[in-house]
Amino acid sequence: MKLSKIKFQTLIYPIILLILLYLLSCAKADENSRETIDYKEQAAINPEKDAEIQKYNLNIKIQQTKDRFPCDTIAVMQYVFDNYPAGTYLLEFDRTTTYNIPNPAIIYLTENNIRYVLAVIATSRTGERLIEPKNIIGYDQSFIDLDSTKLGTPFIYLVLLECRGDNFLKIWEAPIPSHGGFNKISLKRWAFNQTLFAENYFHYGQGVGHINYNYFFIDGIRKYPHLLMTYNGTHFKRTLANVNSDKYPDYYEHIF
Repeated sequence: MKLSKIKFQTLIYPIILLILLYLLSCAKADENSRETIDYKEQAAINPEKDAEIQKYNLNIKIQQTKDRFPCDTIAVMQYVFDNYPAGTYLLEFDRTTTYNIPNPAIIYLTENNIRYVLAVIATSRTGERLIEPKNIIGYDQSFIDLDSTKLGTPFIYLVLLECRGDNFLKIWEAPIPSHGGFNKISLKRWAFNQTLFAENYFHYGQGVGHINYNYFFIDGIRKYPHLLMTYNGTHFKRTLANVNSDKYPDYYEHIF
């Protein structure tokens, strides 16, 4: 018994020493890893880095695109890059399949022989983490309001640009009251009087449905549009309607 007690006492101190050395080495490794990571270089929190990456990707698109035309998609992306703060992006349609290439969220239209571009863009809230388009587009991203500001706060806009040769003139910029779940934009006409409007379709996962932000061009494209929201889900529904036969659209609210 005495011999075994002596052996145990002689072993316990080296074991403690090994444990302490292991803990110190782990702490040193963790400290070194923190030193090698420069968080300021991450694009999400560094506007200069974000702008550098966007500029690089834009140059690649310019080099690889052979058929260019005035006010094309690349020109719109260049305009957004040059005229909006860092963390601003031209959005794309939601993917319809896993491998398809999504279309940019722009629509070309003409009024009085003047060519226009409707574009959906998203910009970052000042002082927060810069947004990423992948966190705004698609069904899963319609839950972004539950994520606080960990992914940044996106502000989404419908913008009308007039095409003037190789340049753009911004006519108006209308906010879209949503932070995520973008699916697509399309042009439609109100059945009552054929008024043209832009429908912005958003997924709404919390209600298992969708929300449409409809911008009506009541007095032509150049005038600031009139917004009317419609929606459809498992327990809510609002549909476009004509109630008093004036130029402004109405709606029916369905109660379940």
